[in-house]
Amino acid sequence: MELEQQIKRLIIKSLELEDISVEDIADEEPLFGEGLGLDSIDALELGMALKKMYNLTLGKNKEENKKLFYSVKTISDFVRAQQNG
Repeated sequence: MELEQQIKRLIIKSLELEDISVEDIADEEPLFGEGLGLDSIDALELGMALKKMYNLTLGKNKEENKKLFYSVKTISDFVRAQQNG
């Protein structure tokens, strides 16, 4: 899907992941920890990039945001839900 590809490009660009291509990121692979290996600083930067690109509103609940940022698929589902109102 195009949205997933956009999000992967955004992850690579906003986090300056020069050694990773869109094809290297699986839609349902964890972005943090043993998956892509992102950390909490990456989460903040990615959150700001997503807010800017998709005009998202993120909650203050850390556990909910952790679930939201689990994978490209969970992020894309959230973006679609926000855009559809």
